[in-house]
Amino acid sequence: MARAGFYAISSSHIRFGRDGRWYSDGEPIDNRRIADLFSRHISRHPEGGYQLQLGDEHARIEVEDTPYVVVAVSEDANGFTIALNDGTQEPLDSASLRVAAGEVLYCNVKGGSERARFLRPVYYQLARFIEEEAPGRFYLRSRDTRHPIARA
Repeated sequence: MARAGFYAISSSHIRFGRDGRWYSDGEPIDNRRIADLFSRHISRHPEGGYQLQLGDEHARIEVEDTPYVVVAVSEDANGFTIALNDGTQEPLDSASLRVAAGEVLYCNVKGGSERARFLRPVYYQLARFIEEEAPGRFYLRSRDTRHPIARA
């Protein structure tokens, strides 16, 4: 009897896009459960790049930009908390905020070991806390603290 595993995806080209969606052979993966499963089981491949890994089974994948995207942001008495596509939440590392080409906002996650891209709707949520200090110089306001946003 054949073992269940990644036989279907190891023969497909799996990609995590800049838009925060999963694709198989160029087609979006619309099944939310599969997309969530993939997001929870992405890891760095020992030889570089990324892979999906469940137990002993693994398949290499393409990551267009970052393996993590910020899907929600909230503010409380301690500052901002971000939710990531892998189902985890963590405090926003405001000091790591930076804007890159295309006006895309990024921050460090996973203890600083990875980078996450803010999806556009979340960027807009956070924008109400972003102020311009001088032309082209922005900062994030959180309570009485200002955190400069770097340019990458």
